Amino acid sequence: MFPSSTQPDGTSVPGENARPRAGRTASETPPRLIDRVRAVIRARHLSPRTEQTYVHWIIRFVRFHHLRHPDAMGAPEIRDFISSLAVTRHVSASTQNQALAALLVLYRDVLQREIDSLEPLIRAKTPKRLPVVLTGPEVQAVLRQMTGAPALAAHLMYGGGLRLMEALQLRVKDIDFAANHIVIRRGKGGKDRLTTLPRILVGPLRSHLETVQQRFRRDVDRGQAGVPLPSDLATKYPNAHVEWRWQWVFPATRSYIERESGRWQRHHLHPTVLQRLVQVAVAAAGITKHATCHTFRHSFATHLLEDGYDIRTVQELLGHMDVSTTMIYTHVLNRGPAAVRSPIDRLYSQPPFAEFHPPLRPHDHPSPVFDISLLNPTPPPPSNPIQRPPPRPR
Repeated sequence: MFPSSTQPDGTSVPGENARPRAGRTASETPPRLIDRVRAVIRARHLSPRTEQTYVHWIIRFVRFHHLRHPDAMGAPEIRDFISSLAVTRHVSASTQNQALAALLVLYRDVLQREIDSLEPLIRAKTPKRLPVVLTGPEVQAVLRQMTGAPALAAHLMYGGGLRLMEALQLRVKDIDFAANHIVIRRGKGGKDRLTTLPRILVGPLRSHLETVQQRFRRDVDRGQAGVPLPSDLATKYPNAHVEWRWQWVFPATRSYIERESGRWQRHHLHPTVLQRLVQVAVAAAGITKHATCHTFRHSFATHLLEDGYDIRTVQELLGHMDVSTTMIYTHVLNRGPAAVRSPIDRLYSQPPFAEFHPPLRPHDHPSPVFDISLLNPTPPPPSNPIQRPPPRPR
């Protein structure tokens, strides 16, 4: 069992209370396990959200096995933990694979141990799902229910196909009004891309940025201006955090003091704020589909394909590495089930029944609503039947 400590949020982190042994100085103390995990993840240039998620799963793995050190465990313990997520916690396949990826980073990259005969047994198969897509009127109905900066962010997600965090992490310099495009920096997979800037949003965006700039100038006068930057940019441009071009397009309403540097900073709008408002807007618009912030991105791609844009263009705007990922949006084109005429449509010129009624009980004897004989109608008798003579008596 290795030492652990309690964070301010009450979580126990292995190795946080490790003290230097006798005869060792503080500089010679081996790095803590969680610090080693963070160092490996940052060396691989993974996103901060990935780092937070992987550390979370590693802590849960250690707690599941009663704070045993991961170096004293192996494939059986990993298999038990992953299996418990699916059997006891009923997590999805993507969540199960996410936990497995975190543990593989721990053992392969941090502890330098190879886990044999593990992945084929517990890697879950992720089912393919069709995306939820809103029609044009439905998108308009949802957006009309929103106001303020969250409404502008939602319009950008639909108008440019942005993900939630891509919209919230936009900086002033990333919007090019002259070239009429938006630069997405460090998107999913750490990739940059260009997407379109809707012309209808140019005026509202300029007005919004004027309001944000006034707040930024007040922060500068108070000595509270600042914005968090990636570590490499903060080192290369030490004064960039107080420059206007590096500020968030959608900043938070309050600033804070960063612990490590002790400087004032202002974070971008929290994602839960926009997620909550979109859910309220969907309900207020009377939409029964399970629409979220990401639905705007699905609708953007689908509507572009419906307007006749080629799939390669849509792939570049969405930032997909493989065109097969973009192909999922072709299910809504006129080559899908909606364009197929059912055989039953050829049988009737009008609906055989006006409304649905529940099935009849045995003791009920009303007139039937739908006559099944209509499916195989008998030919009507001829209008002028042939008169045959009566048979002759024998």
